Amino acid sequence: MPIDINQVFAPHERVMSLAGRRLDLLAANMANADTPNYKARDIDFKAALAAVDDGAGKRLATTRSGHIQGAGGSSSHPATLYRIPEQPSLDGNTVDAQKESAAIAETATRYQASLSLLDMQIRNLRMAITGGR
Repeated sequence: MPIDINQVFAPHERVMSLAGRRLDLLAANMANADTPNYKARDIDFKAALAAVDDGAGKRLATTRSGHIQGAGGSSSHPATLYRIPEQPSLDGNTVDAQKESAAIAETATRYQASLSLLDMQIRNLRMAITGGR
């Protein structure tokens, strides 16, 4: 039975792509922690991953050149949301350093877990190909 390599690696590619995008947003939030009126941004990681899985192979039909793609983003650019602050600062900045640090740690853990699973799958494929030699 042939193995479709794209199906083996695709879930990890999606998780790592979304995690990378989220880490970019979180890093921008941390970098602008002291910028007046900066609004903290993030993506809903679970919803974005579910949207990618649900929308696999589903595209909106564009019958004219003026049509645009649907809202909500794509797997490489999920919808960016503004975080609702629990206690905004007086200068209008909504970055909470503790929340950003926790989100960075969570996302980095997901990224590392996906890398570890991907490495394990590559090892298993290599062992299957070489016969364990």
